[in-house]
Amino acid sequence: MTFVRKSADLSPIKDTVFAVAALAAKDKQENGDLVIDATIGSLFSEDGSFVVFHSVFDHYDEIDHSVKGAYASSFRGNPPFRKAVYQWATQGADLSLAHSVIATPGGSGAVSCGFMSFLEPGETIIIPEIGWESYDLMARQNNLKTRTYQLFQEDRLNLESIRQAVLAVQPEQERIVLVINDPCHNPTGYSMTCEEWSELVEFLNGVSQTNPVILINDIAYIDYSYNLKHSREYLNCFNGFSDQVLAVIAFSCSKSFTCYGLRCGAAVILAQQETAVAETASVFEKVARTTWSNIPNAGMQNFTWVVTENRNAYLAEKQRYIDLLKQRSDLFITEARACGLPLYPYKEGFFVTIRVEDNDRVERIQKALMERHIYTVIVNKGIRIAVCSLPLRKTKGLAAVIRSVMDEID
Repeated sequence: MTFVRKSADLSPIKDTVFAVAALAAKDKQENGDLVIDATIGSLFSEDGSFVVFHSVFDHYDEIDHSVKGAYASSFRGNPPFRKAVYQWATQGADLSLAHSVIATPGGSGAVSCGFMSFLEPGETIIIPEIGWESYDLMARQNNLKTRTYQLFQEDRLNLESIRQAVLAVQPEQERIVLVINDPCHNPTGYSMTCEEWSELVEFLNGVSQTNPVILINDIAYIDYSYNLKHSREYLNCFNGFSDQVLAVIAFSCSKSFTCYGLRCGAAVILAQQETAVAETASVFEKVARTTWSNIPNAGMQNFTWVVTENRNAYLAEKQRYIDLLKQRSDLFITEARACGLPLYPYKEGFFVTIRVEDNDRVERIQKALMERHIYTVIVNKGIRIAVCSLPLRKTKGLAAVIRSVMDEID
């Protein structure tokens, strides 16, 4: 006998991050600075402290308690916030598409809206083979199946694998839903070129002649691009969508504004036809009402103030950490190349991932590293190194140590 629905997934969540992070924390208590903790997917400074932007939180602390305690003005989110999100998420692009914005609890809420809204139970959503593990969990929670595509063909996007995945699903259901985590892919740090985006849009337009296509573009890490000025230019490719292609951009305040626990984000809906956008927004609003109701009022107000009134101070503060991220990733990648440590193609972002095709071998490597007080995160076909939280002094020499451990267990 069970008290939950028969279709419920009763398997425990496979925790690949917090469990290992807890082991690292325990080891630090016993062995202090000897421990190398490359698990934490948040920004940390060189002295090991958690980074919180003063340009964001000094003003948040001044917001009146009545504002912090109040409901938002709408299930869709406060209008000034929704306007500011659209302008922020698409800055530098010249979009001619109809659009709407629905406030969500972080970028995960926006992604979840898509998983809940477009497909029927038992249908298939297409996700990257290497990616955020919650995509698969969201699918299972919504009684969806998944089909994965290989992310890379040598050092570029494997568009052929995406094509094969879409064509396999196409005869089986009415709509196609494809997840692309870009730019600053989690966990590899890859960013697609505008040429790759153009090829993808052209392919999706072809598919849309028989099946409506929904593209979920997860941009959680976009604001740590090493070329911020051009980070949104790829969105111009979306202007070429056919009438039967719709995009949902999943925007997160968590990483961009170091407010992971405040749970602010948004789904930016884009399509050629206003009716398609309005229909999707209506469904997303009902998802909001029946799951989280509304997101933090003060969080929305603070975001709006930061990106309008305090924009320059915020950008300057964040840039210091983008520069630090680049120093860390450059150091790790240079040393990885020198010692022959295989990596997935990295361009920018919080994480670098070591290429390990055999998942059984991945677990053996992680165990051997932990015996040497080095803590990493297992991903499908790889080992994630969180350069976002790893100080330079601990980044230096790490690639060579990992290479030697891998050689020992082979």
